[in-house]
Amino acid sequence: MKRVFLCNVSELSVNTVRKVDNAEHGDIAVYNLSGQYYATADLCSHATASLAEGDIEDDLIVCPVHWGTFHIPTGEARDFPCEINIRTYKVEQEGDDLFALIADKAEDPSLIAKG
Repeated sequence: MKRVFLCNVSELSVNTVRKVDNAEHGDIAVYNLSGQYYATADLCSHATASLAEGDIEDDLIVCPVHWGTFHIPTGEARDFPCEINIRTYKVEQEGDDLFALIADKAEDPSLIAKG
């Protein structure tokens, strides 16, 4: 399990999303939903689009390209044309810093099929 720094809580206003560049694991979108922090893969599973450029509607992120949606807490694809779920990461807060916990494929066999 790897712990990856995301951002400081002061950089993430309530009900916003921001992109965190991560060359090793792929870019990550980190969300503040009413003071609860979540992280998902930033890349839409339908089209090459940064979800951090999309809009938050309740607990959904709307893809900025074709307006499909994903449930932020679970990564579940909710609206067409998005049909493939996106990867989610557990977020830990330490002081004012947010970190994503990222399992390697060897540590989490369920990730092998998901990529």
